[in-house]
Amino acid sequence: MEPSQPTELIVVRHGETLWNLDGRQQGHLDSPLSPLGVRQADAIAARLAEERFDALYSSDLGRARATAQRIAARTGHAVRVDERLRERHLGIIQGLTMSEFERLHPEEHARFNSGGADFRVPGGESIRQRHERVVACAEEIAARHPGQRVVIVTHGGVLSSLFRRAAGISVAAPRTFRLWNASINTFFVEGGKWALGVWGDISHLKGLPTADDF
Repeated sequence: MEPSQPTELIVVRHGETLWNLDGRQQGHLDSPLSPLGVRQADAIAARLAEERFDALYSSDLGRARATAQRIAARTGHAVRVDERLRERHLGIIQGLTMSEFERLHPEEHARFNSGGADFRVPGGESIRQRHERVVACAEEIAARHPGQRVVIVTHGGVLSSLFRRAAGISVAAPRTFRLWNASINTFFVEGGKWALGVWGDISHLKGLPTADDF
Protein backbone atom coordinates (compact mmCIF):
# COMPACT_ATOMS: atom_id res chain seq x y z
CA MET A 1 0.00 0.00 0.00
CA GLU A 2 1.44 3.35 -1.07
CA PRO A 3 1.63 6.07 1.58
CA SER A 4 -0.97 8.81 1.27
CA GLN A 5 0.00 12.18 -0.14
CA PRO A 6 -0.97 15.57 1.30
CA THR A 7 -3.19 17.95 -0.59
CA GLU A 8 -1.34 20.94 -2.00
CA LEU A 9 -3.27 24.20 -1.65
CA ILE A 10 -2.05 26.88 -4.07
CA VAL A 11 -3.47 30.03 -2.51
CA VAL A 12 -3.59 33.25 -4.54
CA ARG A 13 -4.34 36.74 -3.29
CA HIS A 14 -6.56 38.70 -5.71
CA GLY A 15 -5.18 41.45 -7.91
CA GLU A 16 -5.07 45.09 -6.88
CA THR A 17 -8.43 46.89 -6.57
CA LEU A 18 -9.45 50.52 -6.88
CA TRP A 19 -10.10 50.64 -3.12
CA ASN A 20 -6.62 49.23 -2.48
CA LEU A 21 -5.33 52.33 -4.27
CA ASP A 22 -7.56 54.61 -2.17
CA GLY A 23 -6.68 52.90 1.10
CA ARG A 24 -10.35 52.01 1.68
CA GLN A 25 -11.20 49.03 3.83
CA GLN A 26 -13.09 46.46 1.80
CA GLY A 27 -14.04 43.60 4.09
CA HIS A 28 -17.26 42.10 2.69
CA LEU A 29 -17.87 45.11 0.45
CA ASP A 30 -16.21 45.13 -2.93
CA SER A 31 -14.26 47.15 -5.44
CA PRO A 32 -13.34 46.33 -9.02
CA LEU A 33 -9.85 45.30 -9.98
CA SER A 34 -7.75 48.26 -11.06
CA PRO A 35 -6.15 48.21 -14.52
CA LEU A 36 -2.97 46.99 -12.79
CA GLY A 37 -5.01 44.39 -10.91
CA VAL A 38 -6.30 43.00 -14.21
CA ARG A 39 -2.74 42.73 -15.52
CA GLN A 40 -1.71 41.00 -12.27
CA ALA A 41 -4.60 38.54 -12.60
CA ASP A 42 -3.60 37.77 -16.19
CA ALA A 43 -0.02 37.16 -15.05
CA ILE A 44 -1.26 34.70 -12.42
CA ALA A 45 -3.43 33.00 -15.06
CA ALA A 46 -0.48 32.62 -17.44
CA ARG A 47 1.62 31.12 -14.64
CA LEU A 48 -1.06 28.65 -13.53
CA ALA A 49 -1.82 27.66 -17.13
CA GLU A 50 1.61 26.01 -17.06
CA GLU A 51 0.75 24.03 -13.91
CA ARG A 52 -1.34 20.92 -13.43
CA PHE A 53 -4.03 21.26 -10.80
CA ASP A 54 -7.31 19.55 -10.08
CA ALA A 55 -9.78 22.19 -8.87
CA LEU A 56 -10.21 25.96 -8.64
CA TYR A 57 -11.95 27.61 -5.68
CA SER A 58 -12.66 31.27 -4.98
CA SER A 59 -14.12 33.59 -2.40
CA ASP A 60 -17.51 34.82 -3.61
CA LEU A 61 -16.42 38.49 -3.38
CA GLY A 62 -16.05 40.16 -6.76
CA ARG A 63 -12.34 41.01 -6.58
CA ALA A 64 -11.45 37.37 -5.93
CA ARG A 65 -13.95 36.01 -8.44
CA ALA A 66 -12.69 38.36 -11.15
CA THR A 67 -9.15 37.07 -10.53
CA ALA A 68 -10.34 33.44 -10.49
CA GLN A 69 -12.34 33.87 -13.68
CA ARG A 70 -9.25 35.10 -15.53
CA ILE A 71 -7.41 32.00 -14.32
CA ALA A 72 -10.31 29.78 -15.41
CA ALA A 73 -10.34 31.35 -18.87
CA ARG A 74 -6.76 30.13 -19.35
CA THR A 75 -6.95 26.75 -17.62
CA GLY A 76 -10.51 25.58 -18.36
CA HIS A 77 -11.40 24.88 -14.74
CA ALA A 78 -14.81 25.68 -13.33
CA VAL A 79 -14.70 28.21 -10.47
CA ARG A 80 -16.12 26.75 -7.27
CA VAL A 81 -17.29 29.61 -5.04
CA ASP A 82 -17.29 29.42 -1.24
CA GLU A 83 -18.31 32.41 0.88
CA ARG A 84 -16.23 31.10 3.81
CA LEU A 85 -13.15 32.21 1.86
CA ARG A 86 -14.20 35.85 2.28
CA GLU A 87 -12.10 38.50 3.94
CA ARG A 88 -12.88 39.53 7.53
CA HIS A 89 -16.20 41.36 7.88
CA LEU A 90 -15.14 44.85 8.96
CA GLY A 91 -18.56 46.17 9.92
CA ILE A 92 -18.62 49.94 10.36
CA ILE A 93 -15.12 50.30 8.90
CA GLN A 94 -16.07 49.00 5.46
CA GLY A 95 -15.83 51.63 2.73
CA LEU A 96 -13.79 54.01 4.91
CA THR A 97 -10.15 54.93 4.96
CA MET A 98 -8.50 54.49 8.34
CA SER A 99 -8.34 58.27 8.80
CA GLU A 100 -12.08 58.51 8.12
CA PHE A 101 -12.69 55.68 10.57
CA GLU A 102 -10.69 57.48 13.26
CA ARG A 103 -12.57 60.74 12.66
CA LEU A 104 -16.05 59.20 12.55
CA HIS A 105 -15.63 56.50 15.23
CA PRO A 106 -12.71 57.50 17.50
CA GLU A 107 -13.55 55.08 20.34
CA GLU A 108 -13.98 52.10 18.04
CA HIS A 109 -10.81 53.10 16.18
CA ALA A 110 -8.82 52.98 19.43
CA ARG A 111 -10.29 49.59 20.31
CA PHE A 112 -9.61 48.29 16.80
CA ASN A 113 -5.93 49.14 17.16
CA SER A 114 -5.57 47.71 20.66
CA GLY A 115 -8.34 45.13 20.99
CA GLY A 116 -6.41 42.13 19.71
CA ALA A 117 -7.68 39.02 17.99
CA ASP A 118 -10.97 38.88 19.88
CA PHE A 119 -12.15 42.45 19.24
CA ARG A 120 -15.29 42.27 17.15
CA VAL A 121 -15.79 45.29 14.93
CA PRO A 122 -19.32 46.68 15.42
CA GLY A 123 -21.41 45.02 12.74
CA GLY A 124 -18.52 42.74 11.77
CA GLU A 125 -16.34 39.93 13.12
CA SER A 126 -13.12 39.44 15.04
CA ILE A 127 -9.81 38.25 13.67
CA ARG A 128 -10.27 34.97 15.54
CA GLN A 129 -13.72 34.43 14.03
CA ARG A 130 -12.29 34.91 10.54
CA HIS A 131 -9.36 32.65 11.36
CA GLU A 132 -11.53 29.77 12.55
CA ARG A 133 -13.85 30.13 9.55
CA VAL A 134 -11.17 30.10 6.87
CA VAL A 135 -8.98 27.38 8.40
CA ALA A 136 -12.01 25.09 8.70
CA CYS A 137 -12.90 25.80 5.07
CA ALA A 138 -9.37 25.12 3.82
CA GLU A 139 -9.17 21.85 5.76
CA GLU A 140 -12.53 20.79 4.32
CA ILE A 141 -11.33 21.54 0.79
CA ALA A 142 -8.13 19.56 1.43
CA ALA A 143 -10.14 16.59 2.72
CA ARG A 144 -12.35 16.78 -0.38
CA HIS A 145 -9.28 16.54 -2.65
CA PRO A 146 -6.86 14.10 -0.97
CA GLY A 147 -3.46 14.05 -2.64
CA GLN A 148 -4.50 16.59 -5.27
CA ARG A 149 -3.45 20.15 -6.13
CA VAL A 150 -6.09 22.83 -5.56
CA VAL A 151 -5.97 26.54 -6.39
CA ILE A 152 -7.79 28.92 -4.01
CA VAL A 153 -8.24 32.61 -4.87
CA THR A 154 -8.86 34.70 -1.79
CA HIS A 155 -7.78 37.70 0.31
CA GLY A 156 -4.91 39.03 2.42
CA GLY A 157 -6.51 38.31 5.78
CA VAL A 158 -7.32 34.76 4.73
CA LEU A 159 -3.70 34.22 3.71
CA SER A 160 -2.61 35.57 7.08
CA SER A 161 -4.73 32.96 8.84
CA LEU A 162 -3.46 30.09 6.68
CA PHE A 163 0.16 31.16 7.16
CA ARG A 164 -0.33 31.29 10.93
CA ARG A 165 -1.95 27.84 10.92
CA ALA A 166 0.93 26.32 8.93
CA ALA A 167 3.70 28.11 10.83
CA GLY A 168 2.20 27.65 14.29
CA ILE A 169 1.93 31.42 14.89
CA SER A 170 -0.73 32.63 17.30
CA VAL A 171 -3.65 34.44 15.74
CA ALA A 172 -3.03 37.14 18.37
CA ALA A 173 0.63 37.72 17.42
CA PRO A 174 1.52 40.88 15.45
CA ARG A 175 1.97 40.31 11.74
CA THR A 176 5.63 40.23 10.70
CA PHE A 177 5.21 38.88 7.15
CA ARG A 178 4.11 40.32 3.81
CA LEU A 179 0.80 39.75 2.01
CA TRP A 180 1.41 40.75 -1.60
CA ASN A 181 -1.42 41.35 -4.08
CA ALA A 182 -1.38 38.67 -6.78
CA SER A 183 1.07 36.46 -4.88
CA ILE A 184 1.15 32.67 -5.06
CA ASN A 185 1.53 30.76 -1.78
CA THR A 186 1.48 27.00 -1.19
CA PHE A 187 0.50 24.81 1.75
CA PHE A 188 0.45 21.04 2.24
CA VAL A 189 -2.44 19.70 4.31
CA GLU A 190 -3.25 16.17 5.43
CA GLY A 191 -5.26 14.93 8.39
CA GLY A 192 -5.14 18.26 10.21
CA LYS A 193 -1.36 18.59 9.72
CA TRP A 194 -0.10 21.63 7.84
CA ALA A 195 3.23 22.53 6.21
CA LEU A 196 4.22 25.72 4.45
CA GLY A 197 5.56 25.40 0.92
CA VAL A 198 6.20 28.60 -1.03
CA TRP A 199 5.40 32.02 0.43
CA GLY A 200 4.91 35.35 -1.35
CA ASP A 201 5.94 34.23 -4.83
CA ILE A 202 5.48 37.16 -7.23
CA SER A 203 8.00 36.07 -9.87
CA HIS A 204 5.17 35.68 -12.41
CA LEU A 205 4.49 39.44 -12.20
CA LYS A 206 7.79 40.01 -14.04
CA GLY A 207 8.31 43.53 -12.75
CA LEU A 208 4.68 44.58 -12.39
CA PRO A 209 4.29 46.52 -9.13
CA THR A 210 2.38 45.01 -6.23
CA ALA A 211 1.51 46.08 -2.69
CA ASP A 212 1.37 44.60 0.79
CA ASP A 213 -1.86 44.47 2.78
CA PHE A 214 -0.92 47.16 5.30
